[in-house]
Amino acid sequence: MGVNKMLNYIKDVLENMPTNWLNLTTHRLDIYDEKLAKTQFLEQFESLFNNNNSETSSLAELPTAYDYIRLGHPLSCVLEWGIANLNSLKPENVISFSSKTIPILAILRKNVFDNKHTQIIYTNELPRFFDAEVLKNVYGYEFDLKHIEDVSAIPNFNGSTILISEEDEINTIGLIPNVDFFISMYPNLGSVLLINGEQNQSYISEIQHVRRRETIAMTPANCLIALQALTKNSSFDSKKSNVETNKTSVLDSILSITGTNTKPLVGSSGLSIQYAIMMGLVHDAQEKHNGKAIKFVVPPNCYGGTNDQARRVAACIDNVEVMDLPVDGDNDMVQSIDVVLDKIAKEDAIPYIIAEIPTNPRVEVPDLIQLKETLSKVRKTAAGEIAVDPVFILDQTFCPNVLFLGEGEILSTVRAISYASGSKFPSGGQCTAGYVVGNKKAEALMEKIEFHLNLCDNEATALQYEILAKQLPSMNQRIIDAYHNTREFVNFINDTLPEAKINFVSEELAEQGFTPSVFSLDLPTKGKTDEEKESYKRALNHKLINLMITEIPNESKYCVSYGQLKGCYWTIPATSTQGTTKEGDKDYIARVALSPDMDLELHKKVFLDFVEKI
Repeated sequence: MGVNKMLNYIKDVLENMPTNWLNLTTHRLDIYDEKLAKTQFLEQFESLFNNNNSETSSLAELPTAYDYIRLGHPLSCVLEWGIANLNSLKPENVISFSSKTIPILAILRKNVFDNKHTQIIYTNELPRFFDAEVLKNVYGYEFDLKHIEDVSAIPNFNGSTILISEEDEINTIGLIPNVDFFISMYPNLGSVLLINGEQNQSYISEIQHVRRRETIAMTPANCLIALQALTKNSSFDSKKSNVETNKTSVLDSILSITGTNTKPLVGSSGLSIQYAIMMGLVHDAQEKHNGKAIKFVVPPNCYGGTNDQARRVAACIDNVEVMDLPVDGDNDMVQSIDVVLDKIAKEDAIPYIIAEIPTNPRVEVPDLIQLKETLSKVRKTAAGEIAVDPVFILDQTFCPNVLFLGEGEILSTVRAISYASGSKFPSGGQCTAGYVVGNKKAEALMEKIEFHLNLCDNEATALQYEILAKQLPSMNQRIIDAYHNTREFVNFINDTLPEAKINFVSEELAEQGFTPSVFSLDLPTKGKTDEEKESYKRALNHKLINLMITEIPNESKYCVSYGQLKGCYWTIPATSTQGTTKEGDKDYIARVALSPDMDLELHKKVFLDFVEKI
């Protein structure tokens, strides 16, 4: 295709694009097919391009590109499409990242499993936090580093060759046959990876999975800057930001909200933070308990990203293993922790526990006094020596306002870390950033976590800090207001459909400060066999969601998020947040997330209409 024609079209698209292309953080799942992620969007986008149609209404009708904004979005797809066409590549061969180092790590990860050698060639400087020794010793990656002045002098190599360079504008890259991967690093924006040659096609899905689990795509705002530079054939026009002022404000807010006094850390997403936590803890264990097995204890039905990422880390490192922690329904979290910690102690291993409180999607809270006692218990190894004490890693996304770690709080006397996804309450759904805090006993661990957050170049972006600085001060009030709406809706459903099972916190727990705005709904079912009953219930879930999003399109959406500023989100965990969870552990129930600002009476009315028709 003609380059000028393409650039002019992109320029028109940027002028006419729907506002939610830049501001959206939650995707509609009713117009998304996971098997066709990115491709379905780009096929229809190319059709518009061929017809020279850049009208806002046409762009707004394009299907959802990815199920999570951190994985990709319309602007990242357009950027990758444009760069691919500049370089005569398929769009799937171009992948953008917010991080400058993670694309390198993604290639190294695959080559570990393929037993393939890697050489990393760089012309100027390596990314600031690139630490070759740690990548080799902690992550288990193998590679050679080579600095060269002239890219035409790159030697042939029996393995993968990565060429990295820092750029201040987007140009056509002269693809060199003996270079497999080209990584262009753009200051303040992120990086773009080009995958060269048919022999490297198998890397695409593996690299996409790293972007899905350990980092994020280049953000919509930064993709817009990159696309504007592309269409103008100019260097990047990054707007000046008060990033240090905003960062100070954000860190102060997090300290106030959590009641802690150790330095908080803010990452580009909740999973970016979680990856830094996991790798920081692995690093600490290797230094302090070299040779001992490391056990990450994870609920099998928790959020799929948590579950999948833990298993991906374990797959890369020989002495790391994931153990299941049953927490929901008939299983008691504290009892499960007690059993698994006894087992780990006997093996003289290092226990790291990841758990959500309240649990997701059953919204259950364990007995916190018993939890503290169980975590504090001194255990013995099989040889009779004192076992390594656990680190409790608390995913507090549902209730980030509850004080767990500060002096005198319930988890202040055990090694504990708490983190939250910032795309939920902290930002009101306006950005993907996440944060982590530790108590005094975990202060040394936080230093390792910060090191790995920086190594992976996964700190929050300037705009993410700006959004959090604006939204965090009002978070606790929004949580209270959203809870009141949720409690009222739950009570209404109990009255109108008493045979439905609702998972939500009790009034007693709410008085203790557990005020989530998410509940799960197990609808009544019919049928003679278990299969018939399950099939009927699953169909009913979709019927309810379709009715809500059709009747209240401006507020009710089929999305996976919560903590949003407005409206009501509906999803089915088994088909969204639990995507990579084992089938037997999935929850085919409806999960509902309410906000402080919504037409609750209209939602009640539509739900009543639903009840009257079943």
